[in-house]
Amino acid sequence: MNGRSIIVTGGFGALGRVVAAAFAAQGDKVARIDFAPCPPDAMDGVIDLAGVDLTDMPAVDKAVAEVTTKLGGVDVLVNIAGGFIWETLEGGSIDAWERMFTMNVKSNATITKVVLPVIKLSSAGRIINIGAGAAIQAAAGMGPYAAAKAGVHRLTEALATELADSSVTVNAILPSIIDTPANRADMPDADTSQWVKPQAIADVILFLASPAARSISGALIPATRG
Repeated sequence: MNGRSIIVTGGFGALGRVVAAAFAAQGDKVARIDFAPCPPDAMDGVIDLAGVDLTDMPAVDKAVAEVTTKLGGVDVLVNIAGGFIWETLEGGSIDAWERMFTMNVKSNATITKVVLPVIKLSSAGRIINIGAGAAIQAAAGMGPYAAAKAGVHRLTEALATELADSSVTVNAILPSIIDTPANRADMPDADTSQWVKPQAIADVILFLASPAARSISGALIPATRG
């Protein structure tokens, strides 16, 4: 399976960089797509597409066409791009709900829709989304984020059924708190001992992208241990 074409959205972030590196390390061809204007680092054998608004269909069409041309198709799409906000309903704004939907659901749906005709040509296509454990039982202040991630969960299940007769599987990983510099800065007094390391999530993604996971589709898989 080495030498496949991989797209990682949110590829410049803490999790995206680890996932992209994990695929590249096993010999896959990787494209990192991100809204940020430039990548924070360079990776050998990895192409970077910066400044891509994943909710802008023409921009996504252009990005996927470039990846398809340079890497020879798309075998795996890993949708990591998204956003987070903590905001109560009483103290927050309704705009936060729309923002979370746009960043987490619309971005995912847009690039997935564009990729579908290409990834269906793969002999073993894989679409792997990032949901959230917090969307299963939302705490105070988590409403906009949890509602959006629940949308990712439903998108995953619906698309898996839609593609049941194809070679493409669709699954989502539901992490608890991910151990990133940003989360540590936002929660300096938290007990981080059980936070999930990005590499642990990358390991699950690599498994779901492998031939061993060919029979798994429509699954929402918790990743809750460090």
